[in-house]
Amino acid sequence: MSENKPVGEGIFPDDATLLAELDRLVETVDPPPDDLVERIQFAMALENLDVEVARWERADSLAGVRGGDQGTITFTVSDLTVMINLTKIGSNHRIDGWLVPAGCYGVEVRVAEHGSSTTTADEGGRFVLDSVPRGTTQIVVHLGAPSCRRTVVTPTVVL
Repeated sequence: MSENKPVGEGIFPDDATLLAELDRLVETVDPPPDDLVERIQFAMALENLDVEVARWERADSLAGVRGGDQGTITFTVSDLTVMINLTKIGSNHRIDGWLVPAGCYGVEVRVAEHGSSTTTADEGGRFVLDSVPRGTTQIVVHLGAPSCRRTVVTPTVVL
């Protein structure tokens, strides 16, 4: 009868084989995205690091209308809610958005490798951006006057 003796730091020979096989399986079935590093760098590359990050509340696909070409996403942070509706138009997207509480706030949509587009929400908190290209996207909301500006950023979404 052979005795199982640990190899290295408490790993038995059969454990090492099992872990190597598990690693190979994960790499084959669910490898990290090729652009993972670029996505992380994009998400972290904000000029103003003093930002609040909103939470992703809900991502619904709207049934029936143009199949999967539309969807609504809601983000929240303390006292601000950002709701966007995405509509695919050709190879781009239209973003219709609403801010609660409403106000004339600056809205910036950043798309990796495409730069950013800016607009201002109206007094009802509504904003629209046409022709937003596909890619890793983030929405930045600038609240208040430049001297006391508060910035809220959403998690990245891949359009």
